[in-house]
Amino acid sequence: MKKLHSLALEQKENAKHGEASFPVRKYITRLTPDVPAVMLHWHEEAELTLITEGDCVYQIDLTDYEVQKDDILFVPPLLLHSISRSNSREICSETYVFHMNFLGGNSTDICSTRYLMPILNQEISMPCVITPKHPAYTSMRKIFRQITSLHNEEVIGYELALKSLFLQAVFLLLQYRGESASEDTRVSSDKLKQVLDYIEQHYPDVISVSELARLCYFSDYYFMRFFKKHMSMTCVEYINNLRLEKAVELFEKGNASILEVSLSVGFRNLSYFHRAFKKKYHITPHSFIKELNG
Repeated sequence: MKKLHSLALEQKENAKHGEASFPVRKYITRLTPDVPAVMLHWHEEAELTLITEGDCVYQIDLTDYEVQKDDILFVPPLLLHSISRSNSREICSETYVFHMNFLGGNSTDICSTRYLMPILNQEISMPCVITPKHPAYTSMRKIFRQITSLHNEEVIGYELALKSLFLQAVFLLLQYRGESASEDTRVSSDKLKQVLDYIEQHYPDVISVSELARLCYFSDYYFMRFFKKHMSMTCVEYINNLRLEKAVELFEKGNASILEVSLSVGFRNLSYFHRAFKKKYHITPHSFIKELNG
């Protein structure tokens, strides 16, 4: 049986991407009618992605980009980003998540101080979408193929070569750098990060719109409009979605008590939990546990 866990949860800001000594990890992301989106999230690592099938909408730093097969995307560290299906029934992408420290971002040489740290601090803006018409595309596609080959084969010294290839990709994109995001975008992004982080920490508890609005110094009404504008769902829908994903994680870890799982992720009404679970995953919690256990 296929796992129902959220693709977004694997890429939340508190996820571990690779090992401390080798902070690089590969992801294959598939979006289907059953898993239609990767929710808005962020992390310290950068992402380099190739769309291998279909077309979708990437939201990066609160800007929407329509992307399609063969497009390459670069998501700098700490930027909010999400993925949602567009017209295609299925979307597939290959992503490499890597930390700037792997490239030398934590050193004191000129490469770090002049380029890597400013990228990490969002002081340099680089193109996020590289289509086949972009002047850097041919070189970026070649780099991506080499990264895939080395990551799959793991020949002796492949870590050195991967480091070199990620640096080459950064170098290429630096040639097309632009102006940094506006102050309004940064403020909105920071407020959303604060709200999402708060929800992540308190999802088992009762969370009111008012307490989330206070985090942003907004009225309840303005906050609800702000959240839906950038998240494409209400904050209640987002919280319930997160709780359901956490419930799936607990079921997959062997927690068989539906009541205990329901309560531990924040659902106080068992009937409502059953209805919400079935609506999202098209299967009841009991059937899901049964299929997990073979």
